[in-house]
This record gives sequence, structure tokens and C-alpha cells, in this order.
Amino acid sequence: MNLGALPLVVSLLTAQAPASVPPKAAQPQKTAPSQVPGIAPLPGQPNLWVSNVPQVPQELRQRMDQYLEARSASLVDVSNDGKQLLISTRFADTNQLHVVESPMGARTQLTFTDEPINQARFQPGNPQVIYYLQDKGGGEFFQVFQLDRRTGRSALLTDGKSRHENLRVSRDGRWLAYSGTGRNGKDADVYVAPTSDPRQARRITEAEGTWSPMEFSPDGSKLLVTQYRAVDDADLHAVDLKSGERRQLTPKEGKGSVNAAVFSQDGQSVYLVTDRYGDFNALYRLELAKAPLAEAPPSLTKSVQWNVVSLAMSPDGRRLAVGVNEEGYGRLYLLDTRTQALTPLDVPKGVVSTLRFPLERSDVLAFSLGDARSPLDAWTVDVKTRKTTRWTRSEVGGIDPALFVEPELVRYPSTDGVRVPAFLYKPKGLTGKAPVVVIFHGGPEAQSLPGFNNFAQFLTTEMGMAVLVPNVRGSDGYGKAYRAMDDGVKREQSLADIGATLDFIAAQKDLDASRVGVYGGSYGGYMTLASVAFYPERIKAAVDVVGISSLASFLQNTQAYRRDLRRAEYGDERDPEVRKVQERISPLNAVEKMRAALYVQQGANDPRVPQSEAEQIVQAVRKRSPDVWYMLATDEGHGFQKKDNRDYAQMTALMFFEKHLGTPGARGGASGSR
Repeated sequence: MNLGALPLVVSLLTAQAPASVPPKAAQPQKTAPSQVPGIAPLPGQPNLWVSNVPQVPQELRQRMDQYLEARSASLVDVSNDGKQLLISTRFADTNQLHVVESPMGARTQLTFTDEPINQARFQPGNPQVIYYLQDKGGGEFFQVFQLDRRTGRSALLTDGKSRHENLRVSRDGRWLAYSGTGRNGKDADVYVAPTSDPRQARRITEAEGTWSPMEFSPDGSKLLVTQYRAVDDADLHAVDLKSGERRQLTPKEGKGSVNAAVFSQDGQSVYLVTDRYGDFNALYRLELAKAPLAEAPPSLTKSVQWNVVSLAMSPDGRRLAVGVNEEGYGRLYLLDTRTQALTPLDVPKGVVSTLRFPLERSDVLAFSLGDARSPLDAWTVDVKTRKTTRWTRSEVGGIDPALFVEPELVRYPSTDGVRVPAFLYKPKGLTGKAPVVVIFHGGPEAQSLPGFNNFAQFLTTEMGMAVLVPNVRGSDGYGKAYRAMDDGVKREQSLADIGATLDFIAAQKDLDASRVGVYGGSYGGYMTLASVAFYPERIKAAVDVVGISSLASFLQNTQAYRRDLRRAEYGDERDPEVRKVQERISPLNAVEKMRAALYVQQGANDPRVPQSEAEQIVQAVRKRSPDVWYMLATDEGHGFQKKDNRDYAQMTALMFFEKHLGTPGARGGASGSR
């Protein structure tokens, strides 16, 4: 699991997208791509279509310009000798692959495409070859490519139309594995191909549902594979690549998560992260000869009462790096595989993700790290001396990070004994009462983390607003009981957390409960629309990004691959009693109650929350309030990954909040001039 904080308008839903149809390529539109009356292409950006959205004032562009230039450098992989870090960062319009060959050295760009690249692996033993995943137009139909760094050319390895994910390469460099939907466009099978002839892939699973590769054994003879049914219902299997025999390692009875898994050095045991035996994801060791166990094995992380989220085994098998999410912050530990002793690694406080040992070095661990005032960057730590080394320092538009706001972790009561954890950002030097923007995360099985967010920082630093980021019931990171509190028809009770959030704001002497805006993407978009539908007198403005307006129609229209996965979370809309609740809590059916100003943003190629969810709420609300803003990006999917699109989406959202929350102008000093 990746602990990195994602941009709020990118990758807003944790479940993966299907591949039953080929992706839509961005192309000139001959007719309007939308049924919303009055929509027209934006001058200078014909891929953006807008309706009722005013022109962005030059003053706002200048104020936000530096914030929009902020970028991150997330670790993707590390070479065998640890001398090259492969990172994903943006210097033009989209994230591309770069390599860094020394701490704080130059970032050498390797790929130069229009579409973003965020997942890649070195060929073990030959860093001149890189495998990566890339989609087109945001449709999430990822393809596997092989990059030859000597020529700079990439070769397509997959069929060009199915969806592929979870790229893995064996330690010996002989095998490539990934999941793909090529068999029937709905089920995800696991494919394995020899790296000597990577187009000759064969399926090693061929069954209904979602199957994914996790980790090769050190000798490359076996592959760990997960069978995923829901966030709380997955199983781990080991597949013998020679015989094809597949053996289930987790018990057939009961259910639990499979969050991470790696082989021991001798290949006879597996270190598994699961919540099957407790409320949190914990680390266990399973001996293959004895699996599945009838009883719970002893926890290797019983001293840590938070979710274990990531693992990395050292090449010598003596150390297992363990990433833990404690109250949203990343913590690193080392497990001595001989003594089972667990000791902390002292790294800077922040959000940690992507743990990697070089395949030929057991003394250094690479990882990504960022915090609320600085974006994700690539780091290493010497596991013997415990010294950390920063390899990249990502830019924030020339602004001194000390000017940014560090959030405060707060908790407040809701119904059913729930205490909602949230991160509260307050403007520095605040006098009087500040307007508030509440930001809801997607998922729903996700978690807002205290990572860098230029949107939230602009609201606080430049516009004098407070930002409250709650992890309402149903969020990950606080135990499986908390995560399950909004499943199915229980989602109706979770709406009380919106009221609790508004009550918390009203109880603060320096927050203005009469000027509250809400913002969210995907499921966060649903919570945004639910806020204005079911708490209409308490919300002034709402920005819904690729959000769900009707739970029933969303389930009917999301891609076939995802439908059963989402029914496990939201309930089955085919059940009359379940559908009755879904209809009752769907914002589309409560339009007559809405009073807040509304701005809806959508990607035309969204395979998760289809365009119809955005357009039906826009058109319904306009029947009683014509001034609804709407933006549609024809070259995007579930969020906005291209810089120009993301910039416009953020600028207009800020303009919208400034208009309707009555905020002052720039608070001086941070933006400067360019």
C-alpha cells in the first residue's frame, strides 16, 4: 500500500478500473461531448469544455502561479547496486520517468510522452532496460512497455486494449508478471512472461474475479498471487511457475485483507500483512509447509497498534523493512528475521511510501517521504548507521516552505460512539473568524494523510481560509471495524459524520460556521453533494470532482470489472431493500433541498464514476438554480493528471470559493512575483 498523499484531483478512488472497452484517445471534438446546455470549449484549451465558469482573473493566476509549479519526486525503483534511483516527476505537463545517480544530483529524464508514467521497474542486472505502465486519456487501460535507455525507444508488450496493472519483475531478472483483463475484458488474470521474450506471456491464473501478482520467490520459481474480492476479503496463493500448481496460503474459512506479502530468503516462508486476526493489519510469518494454519500465528508487530502498510526484504534475508501508518504519519521499522526483534528507524516525520532494497545491497533502504510543507521526495537510509540521505528536493515554486501551514490532528464526537479524526489547517496570524473549506477524501476505503497539498496551502496561506480534512467512518487506517462502519446500508449512519464535522467547526472560536465550503473527489464528491443535500442550511459552496450523485446509477454504470467490488462496499442495488436506502441517501434525489452554490468537475474518460453522474446532478440542480458551474476534460479520466487541466480545475475551484465564501484577497508575502 502506498502511503504517499496523492493530489486531491488525481487517483481519488482506491479500487482499480476495468478494461472491458478500449480507452478513448484525446481528439478534436466535432460535436459537444456533453449534454449540458451551453457547454463550449475553453479558448486556448479545446480539451476543456465549460459551462457558466467565468474567466479566471489575471490577479488570481498570478497569485497561484507559484503554487501550481509545485512538483514531487516519488521513488519508483532502485538499481541493483543502489547507485541509481528511478523516480517519477514532472518537468513539463505530466509525470515522467527520471533517474538520479547521486544524492541531490541532476534528474535525467528518460521518457518524453504526453501521458503520465507512475509505475515502473528496472530490469534486474541491466538498468538500461525499464518496464513501465502507461494509459491513454485517463481511461486507465494501462499497457506494459519496455524502454531501452540506449535508444530511448519504448516497445509495447501487451495487446493495446486490455487493462494491465501490478507490474513485477523477479529478482533474478528472468520473469515479468502483471495482471490483465485480456481473457474476457472483465476478470483480471495473472500473466507471466520471460524477460528474454516479454511478449510471450502466459496466464497462470484463469478464474473469475480480480487476481494480482505480489512477489516472486528469491529463486524465481514461485509467485505470490492475491485473489481480491473486497478490501476486507482477499486470499493469498503461491503458484509454482513450472508446474502451474496453485496453493492457497490463507484459510478458506473466514475473511481478511491481504495488504502485503514477501518471501523469506529461503523461499520456504512468507511474511504476510493481514487484518484477518485482529482489528489492524499486522505482520505474520507463514511456513509454506504448514499453510494454511487453522489457528492465528503470532503477530510480529504486536507492539505496534496501527496498520502495517508495506514490506521490503533485504537481499540477504536478514532484515525486513516494515512501513506502518500511525495516525496518518509513516513510521519505519526493521524486523530482524532471525530474532524477530522489531526496532524503529528514525526518519523525518511525514508520509512514507515505496520501500525498496537494492537487489545487491542489504545495508541501504530507499523510500519516498514528504510532509504537509514539502512534497514527496526520494530518500535512503543506511540501516546500520541509521543515517538518512535525501536524494531529491522538489520545488514549491520558489516559496519558502516555512510559510506553509502544518496541520493539527484533532478528533471530535459523532453518533454511535465514533470520534472522527481530522487534520485542521489554520492560517498563520489568524485574527477573527476564518471561513472553512472541508475536504473529503475518496475511496471510501482510503485515508487523508498529512502530505503536501498545494490547494490546501493556497487556501490557508493566500486566502486566509481554514481547511478541515476529516477521516469519517469508513476511512482506512483506524482499524477494520471503523472501516466497515459505512458498508452497505450503514452508509446512511455515516452521514452523521458530516453533521459532526460542522458541529466541530461551530464550536471553534476562530472558525466561521456561517461560511463553510465543501470539496471532494470520487466518494469525496459524493460526501460533498451529500453535505449540500442533507445539511443545506450549513453549507455555502461545494466543489464536486468526479463525484457520485446517485449510488444506484453509479453501480449500474461503472465498468463491469468494478461492479461487484463496489457492491461489496455500497451494497447491491438489485436488492430492493438495499436500493431503497441508496435512493434515500443519494444527493440526486434531494436536489430540492440544496441551497449551496455548486461547481462540478469531471473527466470524460472516467471508467470509475462515469460522466453521467456529473451531468445528471448539474442538470437537475440547474432546474432550480441556473448558476451551476461545470467543467469537463475530454482527455482525462478519474481526476486530472495533465498540468494544464489540473491548473485550471484548481484555479477555478479557488475562484469559486473566494466568490461564495467572501474571503479577503492575498494575505501578503508568499506568492511574490515571478
